[in-house]
Amino acid sequence: MGTEPLDPVTAMTAYAAPPPRGAAFDAWRTWEGRDGADGVIAAGILAANARNVQPWRFTVGDHSTRIDVYADLGRRQGALDPFDRELYVGLGCALENMVLAARARGYEPELSLMPDPARPEHAAVVRLAPGERVPSELYDAIPHRRTNRGPFLRRPLPRPLLDEITALAGDDPDGPALLWFADDGGRDRVARLLVEATEAVIADEGQSLAGHRWYRGTDREIERSRDGMTVDTQGMPPLMSTLGKRLPAPSRRTADRFWLRNTRNVHVATAAAFGMVTVTDSDDRAQRMRGGRLLQRVHLFATARGLAVGHLNMMTVRADRERELGLPPRFGKALEELVGDPGRQALVTFRIGRPERAAGTSPRRPVAAVLGTDAG
Repeated sequence: MGTEPLDPVTAMTAYAAPPPRGAAFDAWRTWEGRDGADGVIAAGILAANARNVQPWRFTVGDHSTRIDVYADLGRRQGALDPFDRELYVGLGCALENMVLAARARGYEPELSLMPDPARPEHAAVVRLAPGERVPSELYDAIPHRRTNRGPFLRRPLPRPLLDEITALAGDDPDGPALLWFADDGGRDRVARLLVEATEAVIADEGQSLAGHRWYRGTDREIERSRDGMTVDTQGMPPLMSTLGKRLPAPSRRTADRFWLRNTRNVHVATAAAFGMVTVTDSDDRAQRMRGGRLLQRVHLFATARGLAVGHLNMMTVRADRERELGLPPRFGKALEELVGDPGRQALVTFRIGRPERAAGTSPRRPVAAVLGTDAG
Protein backbone atom coordinates (compact mmCIF):
# COMPACT_ATOMS: atom_id res chain seq x y z
CA MET A 1 0.00 0.00 0.00
CA GLY A 2 1.24 3.48 -0.80
CA THR A 3 0.24 5.05 2.48
CA GLU A 4 -0.96 3.77 5.79
CA PRO A 5 -4.55 4.72 6.62
CA LEU A 6 -5.15 6.89 9.63
CA ASP A 7 -6.96 5.48 12.62
CA PRO A 8 -10.46 4.93 11.18
CA VAL A 9 -12.32 6.97 13.76
CA THR A 10 -9.88 9.86 13.50
CA ALA A 11 -9.79 9.81 9.71
CA MET A 12 -13.53 9.63 9.14
CA THR A 13 -14.76 11.99 11.83
CA ALA A 14 -12.11 14.71 11.89
CA TYR A 15 -13.41 16.51 8.81
CA ALA A 16 -17.13 15.71 8.87
CA ALA A 17 -19.31 17.89 11.05
CA PRO A 18 -22.01 15.97 12.95
CA PRO A 19 -25.48 16.35 11.45
CA PRO A 20 -27.34 19.42 12.74
CA ARG A 21 -30.52 19.04 14.71
CA GLY A 22 -33.70 18.80 12.71
CA ALA A 23 -35.64 16.18 10.80
CA ALA A 24 -33.95 17.23 7.54
CA PHE A 25 -30.75 15.58 8.80
CA ASP A 26 -32.21 12.47 10.45
CA ALA A 27 -31.25 10.28 7.48
CA TRP A 28 -27.58 10.59 8.47
CA ARG A 29 -28.30 9.45 12.02
CA THR A 30 -30.82 6.67 11.47
CA TRP A 31 -29.64 4.93 8.30
CA GLU A 32 -27.96 1.96 10.02
CA GLY A 33 -31.05 1.20 12.07
CA ARG A 34 -33.07 0.09 9.06
CA ASP A 35 -33.22 -3.53 7.92
CA GLY A 36 -33.60 -5.28 4.59
CA ALA A 37 -34.28 -3.32 1.42
CA ASP A 38 -35.11 -0.17 3.39
CA GLY A 39 -31.65 -0.28 4.95
CA VAL A 40 -30.01 -0.58 1.53
CA ILE A 41 -32.02 2.40 0.27
CA ALA A 42 -31.16 4.36 3.43
CA ALA A 43 -27.49 4.02 2.50
CA GLY A 44 -28.19 5.03 -1.09
CA ILE A 45 -29.79 8.36 -0.21
CA LEU A 46 -26.61 9.51 1.56
CA ALA A 47 -24.63 9.44 -1.70
CA ALA A 48 -22.94 12.37 -3.39
CA ASN A 49 -25.02 14.12 -6.05
CA ALA A 50 -24.73 17.44 -7.84
CA ARG A 51 -26.29 20.36 -5.94
CA ASN A 52 -27.96 17.85 -3.61
CA VAL A 53 -31.00 17.51 -5.86
CA GLN A 54 -31.33 13.83 -4.84
CA PRO A 55 -32.51 12.63 -8.27
CA TRP A 56 -33.81 9.24 -7.18
CA ARG A 57 -36.87 7.27 -6.24
CA PHE A 58 -37.27 3.60 -5.43
CA THR A 59 -39.78 0.79 -5.32
CA VAL A 60 -39.42 -2.48 -3.41
CA GLY A 61 -40.92 -5.78 -4.56
CA ASP A 62 -40.60 -9.57 -4.61
CA HIS A 63 -40.89 -9.81 -0.83
CA SER A 64 -38.24 -7.10 -0.31
CA THR A 65 -35.65 -8.87 -2.46
CA ARG A 66 -35.87 -6.46 -5.41
CA ILE A 67 -35.24 -2.71 -5.47
CA ASP A 68 -36.08 -0.77 -8.60
CA VAL A 69 -34.20 2.51 -8.93
CA TYR A 70 -35.70 5.34 -10.98
CA ALA A 71 -34.52 8.73 -12.12
CA ASP A 72 -36.80 11.34 -10.56
CA LEU A 73 -37.30 13.45 -13.67
CA GLY A 74 -39.02 16.15 -11.64
CA ARG A 75 -35.58 16.89 -10.17
CA ARG A 76 -33.86 17.65 -13.43
CA GLN A 77 -31.59 20.71 -13.38
CA GLY A 78 -32.58 22.11 -16.74
CA ALA A 79 -29.94 24.38 -18.24
CA LEU A 80 -27.33 23.15 -15.75
CA ASP A 81 -27.74 19.55 -16.87
CA PRO A 82 -29.52 19.60 -20.22
CA PHE A 83 -28.71 15.99 -21.13
CA ASP A 84 -29.09 14.51 -17.60
CA ARG A 85 -25.39 13.71 -17.29
CA GLU A 86 -25.23 14.66 -13.62
CA LEU A 87 -28.58 13.09 -12.85
CA TYR A 88 -27.35 9.63 -13.86
CA VAL A 89 -23.94 10.14 -12.24
CA GLY A 90 -25.78 10.84 -8.97
CA LEU A 91 -27.82 7.67 -9.41
CA GLY A 92 -24.56 5.78 -9.87
CA CYS A 93 -23.23 7.23 -6.61
CA ALA A 94 -26.38 6.01 -4.83
CA LEU A 95 -26.03 2.55 -6.38
CA GLU A 96 -22.47 2.22 -5.08
CA ASN A 97 -23.63 2.96 -1.52
CA MET A 98 -26.45 0.46 -1.96
CA VAL A 99 -24.14 -2.32 -3.18
CA LEU A 100 -21.72 -1.70 -0.30
CA ALA A 101 -24.56 -1.69 2.22
CA ALA A 102 -26.10 -4.87 0.82
CA ARG A 103 -22.80 -6.75 1.10
CA ALA A 104 -22.11 -5.46 4.60
CA ARG A 105 -25.56 -6.63 5.72
CA GLY A 106 -25.31 -10.18 4.44
CA TYR A 107 -26.70 -9.94 0.92
CA GLU A 108 -25.17 -10.76 -2.44
CA PRO A 109 -26.49 -7.91 -4.63
CA GLU A 110 -27.09 -8.42 -8.34
CA LEU A 111 -27.15 -5.11 -10.19
CA SER A 112 -28.74 -4.54 -13.62
CA LEU A 113 -28.42 -1.14 -15.27
CA MET A 114 -31.02 0.30 -17.65
CA PRO A 115 -33.20 -2.85 -17.54
CA ASP A 116 -35.88 -1.48 -19.87
CA PRO A 117 -34.54 0.38 -22.92
CA ALA A 118 -38.01 1.78 -23.59
CA ARG A 119 -38.04 3.54 -20.22
CA PRO A 120 -34.87 5.59 -19.67
CA GLU A 121 -36.07 6.70 -16.25
CA HIS A 122 -35.87 3.07 -15.03
CA ALA A 123 -32.21 3.29 -14.09
CA ALA A 124 -31.46 0.02 -12.35
CA VAL A 125 -32.63 -3.08 -10.53
CA VAL A 126 -30.87 -4.33 -7.40
CA ARG A 127 -31.73 -7.91 -6.43
CA LEU A 128 -30.85 -9.06 -2.92
CA ALA A 129 -29.88 -12.70 -2.46
CA PRO A 130 -28.59 -14.21 0.80
CA GLY A 131 -24.81 -14.03 1.08
CA GLU A 132 -21.89 -13.59 3.42
CA ARG A 133 -21.44 -10.37 5.36
CA VAL A 134 -18.66 -8.41 3.70
CA PRO A 135 -17.71 -5.38 5.78
CA SER A 136 -15.46 -2.75 4.24
CA GLU A 137 -13.86 0.57 5.09
CA LEU A 138 -15.87 2.14 2.26
CA TYR A 139 -19.12 1.02 3.87
CA ASP A 140 -17.95 2.34 7.24
CA ALA A 141 -17.25 5.71 5.62
CA ILE A 142 -20.80 6.21 4.30
CA PRO A 143 -22.18 8.29 7.22
CA HIS A 144 -18.99 10.38 7.47
CA ARG A 145 -18.65 11.32 3.79
CA ARG A 146 -19.31 14.94 2.90
CA THR A 147 -18.72 17.08 -0.16
CA ASN A 148 -16.21 19.66 1.03
CA ARG A 149 -16.34 23.19 -0.41
CA GLY A 150 -13.88 24.71 2.05
CA PRO A 151 -10.14 25.27 1.73
CA PHE A 152 -7.69 22.39 1.62
CA LEU A 153 -4.21 22.37 3.08
CA ARG A 154 -1.60 23.26 0.47
CA ARG A 155 0.13 19.90 0.55
CA PRO A 156 0.71 17.60 -2.42
CA LEU A 157 -0.63 14.09 -2.21
CA PRO A 158 1.97 11.32 -2.56
CA ARG A 159 1.85 9.49 -5.87
CA PRO A 160 1.38 6.08 -4.18
CA LEU A 161 -1.81 7.41 -2.60
CA LEU A 162 -3.13 8.60 -5.97
CA ASP A 163 -2.25 5.18 -7.37
CA GLU A 164 -4.34 3.52 -4.64
CA ILE A 165 -7.29 5.69 -5.60
CA THR A 166 -6.74 4.96 -9.29
CA ALA A 167 -6.96 1.25 -8.52
CA LEU A 168 -10.55 1.74 -7.33
CA ALA A 169 -11.53 1.79 -11.01
CA GLY A 170 -10.54 -1.85 -11.51
CA ASP A 171 -8.94 -3.18 -14.66
CA ASP A 172 -11.82 -3.23 -17.17
CA PRO A 173 -10.47 -1.37 -20.24
CA ASP A 174 -14.02 -0.43 -21.22
CA GLY A 175 -15.01 0.70 -17.73
CA PRO A 176 -14.68 4.10 -16.06
CA ALA A 177 -11.15 5.27 -15.29
CA LEU A 178 -9.42 8.03 -13.34
CA LEU A 179 -7.19 10.72 -14.78
CA TRP A 180 -5.07 12.95 -12.50
CA PHE A 181 -3.78 16.51 -12.81
CA ALA A 182 -1.42 16.61 -9.86
CA ASP A 183 1.69 18.43 -11.06
CA ASP A 184 1.94 22.23 -11.15
CA GLY A 185 1.35 22.47 -14.89
CA GLY A 186 -1.68 20.20 -14.88
CA ARG A 187 -3.25 21.85 -11.84
CA ASP A 188 -2.74 25.35 -13.26
CA ARG A 189 -4.28 24.37 -16.57
CA VAL A 190 -7.38 22.80 -15.01
CA ALA A 191 -7.72 25.63 -12.47
CA ARG A 192 -7.75 28.27 -15.20
CA LEU A 193 -10.38 26.42 -17.22
CA LEU A 194 -12.58 25.87 -14.16
CA VAL A 195 -12.58 29.58 -13.33
CA GLU A 196 -13.36 30.47 -16.95
CA ALA A 197 -16.19 27.92 -17.02
CA THR A 198 -17.62 29.37 -13.79
CA GLU A 199 -17.59 32.83 -15.36
CA ALA A 200 -19.44 31.42 -18.38
CA VAL A 201 -22.06 29.70 -16.20
CA ILE A 202 -22.95 32.83 -14.23
CA ALA A 203 -23.02 34.90 -17.43
CA ASP A 204 -25.65 32.51 -18.82
CA GLU A 205 -28.99 33.65 -17.45
CA GLY A 206 -30.59 30.23 -17.84
CA GLN A 207 -27.80 28.43 -16.00
CA SER A 208 -27.63 31.03 -13.25
CA LEU A 209 -31.38 30.75 -12.65
CA ALA A 210 -31.25 26.95 -12.68
CA GLY A 211 -28.57 26.90 -10.00
CA HIS A 212 -30.29 29.38 -7.72
CA ARG A 213 -33.42 27.23 -7.72
CA TRP A 214 -31.65 24.77 -5.40
CA TYR A 215 -30.52 27.23 -2.73
CA ARG A 216 -32.17 26.81 0.69
CA GLY A 217 -31.51 29.87 2.84
CA THR A 218 -33.54 29.33 6.00
CA ASP A 219 -34.14 26.50 8.44
CA ARG A 220 -37.79 26.51 7.39
CA GLU A 221 -36.88 26.01 3.73
CA ILE A 222 -34.45 23.25 4.65
CA GLU A 223 -37.00 21.39 6.73
CA ARG A 224 -39.64 21.77 4.04
CA SER A 225 -37.57 20.61 1.08
CA ARG A 226 -34.81 18.50 2.72
CA ASP A 227 -32.63 18.95 -0.34
CA GLY A 228 -30.49 21.55 -2.08
CA MET A 229 -27.56 23.78 -1.12
CA THR A 230 -27.40 25.47 2.27
CA VAL A 231 -25.21 28.06 3.98
CA ASP A 232 -23.58 25.35 6.08
CA THR A 233 -22.39 23.41 3.03
CA GLN A 234 -20.62 26.33 1.33
CA GLY A 235 -17.29 25.81 3.07
CA MET A 236 -17.24 29.09 4.98
CA PRO A 237 -15.68 29.48 8.44
CA PRO A 238 -18.19 28.68 11.23
CA LEU A 239 -18.67 32.33 12.24
CA MET A 240 -19.43 33.38 8.67
CA SER A 241 -21.90 30.51 8.31
CA THR A 242 -23.65 31.56 11.50
CA LEU A 243 -23.91 35.15 10.30
CA GLY A 244 -25.02 34.01 6.85
CA LYS A 245 -28.01 32.19 8.30
CA ARG A 246 -29.13 35.30 10.18
CA LEU A 247 -28.93 37.68 7.23
CA PRO A 248 -31.48 37.95 4.42
CA ALA A 249 -30.93 35.50 1.59
CA PRO A 250 -28.46 36.89 -0.95
CA SER A 251 -29.63 37.88 -4.40
CA ARG A 252 -28.87 35.53 -7.24
CA ARG A 253 -26.14 37.84 -8.55
CA THR A 254 -24.55 38.14 -5.11
CA ALA A 255 -24.59 34.36 -4.75
CA ASP A 256 -23.02 34.00 -8.21
CA ARG A 257 -20.22 36.42 -7.33
CA PHE A 258 -19.55 34.52 -4.09
CA TRP A 259 -19.36 31.26 -6.03
CA LEU A 260 -16.91 32.71 -8.54
CA ARG A 261 -14.75 34.20 -5.79
CA ASN A 262 -14.76 30.93 -3.87
CA THR A 263 -13.93 28.97 -7.01
CA ARG A 264 -10.95 31.18 -7.79
CA ASN A 265 -9.57 31.75 -4.28
CA VAL A 266 -10.49 28.52 -2.49
CA HIS A 267 -11.58 25.62 -4.66
CA VAL A 268 -8.93 25.69 -7.36
CA ALA A 269 -6.28 27.58 -5.39
CA THR A 270 -6.05 24.99 -2.60
CA ALA A 271 -6.65 21.73 -4.49
CA ALA A 272 -3.86 19.23 -3.96
CA ALA A 273 -4.86 17.58 -7.23
CA PHE A 274 -7.70 17.52 -9.71
CA GLY A 275 -9.20 14.21 -10.74
CA MET A 276 -11.40 13.32 -13.68
CA VAL A 277 -13.60 10.27 -14.22
CA THR A 278 -13.50 9.27 -17.87
CA VAL A 279 -15.68 6.83 -19.80
CA THR A 280 -15.82 5.62 -23.39
CA ASP A 281 -19.22 7.26 -24.03
CA SER A 282 -20.36 10.05 -21.70
CA ASP A 283 -23.83 10.07 -23.33
CA ASP A 284 -24.53 6.46 -22.37
CA ARG A 285 -26.68 6.35 -19.24
CA ALA A 286 -25.26 3.05 -18.01
CA GLN A 287 -21.71 4.38 -18.36
CA ARG A 288 -22.69 7.51 -16.48
CA MET A 289 -23.90 5.35 -13.60
CA ARG A 290 -20.75 3.22 -13.66
CA GLY A 291 -18.74 6.42 -13.55
CA GLY A 292 -20.88 7.61 -10.65
CA ARG A 293 -20.16 4.41 -8.76
CA LEU A 294 -16.44 5.05 -9.20
CA LEU A 295 -16.84 8.65 -8.09
CA GLN A 296 -18.59 7.49 -4.92
CA ARG A 297 -15.80 5.00 -4.22
CA VAL A 298 -13.31 7.86 -4.50
CA HIS A 299 -15.39 9.88 -2.03
CA LEU A 300 -15.55 7.04 0.47
CA PHE A 301 -11.88 6.07 0.15
CA ALA A 302 -10.90 9.70 0.66
CA THR A 303 -13.09 9.88 3.75
CA ALA A 304 -11.44 6.77 5.19
CA ARG A 305 -8.02 8.39 4.67
CA GLY A 306 -8.83 11.77 6.19
CA LEU A 307 -9.05 13.43 2.76
CA ALA A 308 -11.86 15.42 1.20
CA VAL A 309 -13.41 15.66 -2.25
CA GLY A 310 -15.27 18.53 -3.86
CA HIS A 311 -17.06 18.38 -7.20
CA LEU A 312 -16.02 20.93 -9.83
CA ASN A 313 -18.37 20.22 -12.73
CA MET A 314 -18.30 23.60 -14.44
CA MET A 315 -16.43 22.49 -17.57
CA THR A 316 -18.79 19.60 -18.32
CA VAL A 317 -21.78 21.79 -17.48
CA ARG A 318 -20.63 24.34 -20.03
CA ALA A 319 -19.71 21.71 -22.62
CA ASP A 320 -23.24 20.29 -22.41
CA ARG A 321 -24.75 23.77 -22.63
CA GLU A 322 -22.68 24.47 -25.74
CA ARG A 323 -24.12 21.33 -27.35
CA GLU A 324 -27.65 22.23 -26.30
CA LEU A 325 -27.49 25.72 -27.79
CA GLY A 326 -25.31 24.91 -30.80
CA LEU A 327 -22.49 27.17 -29.57
CA PRO A 328 -18.85 26.75 -30.54
CA PRO A 329 -17.51 23.88 -28.37
CA ARG A 330 -14.99 25.90 -26.35
CA PHE A 331 -15.14 23.73 -23.25
CA GLY A 332 -15.96 20.61 -25.19
CA LYS A 333 -12.64 20.96 -27.00
CA ALA A 334 -10.83 21.87 -23.79
CA LEU A 335 -12.06 18.65 -22.19
CA GLU A 336 -10.98 16.60 -25.20
CA GLU A 337 -7.49 18.09 -24.91
CA LEU A 338 -7.33 17.40 -21.19
CA VAL A 339 -8.36 13.76 -21.65
CA GLY A 340 -5.93 13.34 -24.52
CA ASP A 341 -7.40 10.03 -25.66
CA PRO A 342 -9.89 9.91 -28.56
CA GLY A 343 -11.33 6.71 -27.12
CA ARG A 344 -12.36 8.28 -23.82
CA GLN A 345 -14.45 11.26 -22.70
CA ALA A 346 -14.65 13.34 -19.53
CA LEU A 347 -17.61 12.54 -17.29
CA VAL A 348 -16.98 14.49 -14.07
CA THR A 349 -14.15 16.50 -12.53
CA PHE A 350 -13.32 16.90 -8.84
CA ARG A 351 -10.68 18.25 -6.50
CA ILE A 352 -9.07 16.32 -3.68
CA GLY A 353 -6.86 17.23 -0.74
CA ARG A 354 -6.54 17.44 3.02
CA PRO A 355 -9.28 19.73 4.34
CA GLU A 356 -8.62 22.59 6.74
CA ARG A 357 -11.93 22.12 8.56
CA ALA A 358 -15.01 19.98 8.78
CA ALA A 359 -17.51 20.06 5.94
CA GLY A 360 -21.15 20.86 6.60
CA THR A 361 -23.86 18.22 6.37
CA SER A 362 -26.46 18.45 3.61
CA PRO A 363 -30.16 17.79 4.26
CA ARG A 364 -31.63 14.55 2.95
CA ARG A 365 -35.14 13.35 2.24
CA PRO A 366 -36.03 10.25 4.28
CA VAL A 367 -36.61 6.79 2.86
CA ALA A 368 -40.38 7.25 3.15
CA ALA A 369 -40.21 10.28 0.87
CA VAL A 370 -38.38 8.48 -1.96
CA LEU A 371 -40.21 5.14 -1.80
CA GLY A 372 -43.12 4.66 -4.17
CA THR A 373 -45.61 1.88 -4.73
CA ASP A 374 -46.01 2.44 -8.46
CA ALA A 375 -43.33 0.73 -10.51
CA GLY A 376 -44.56 2.58 -13.57
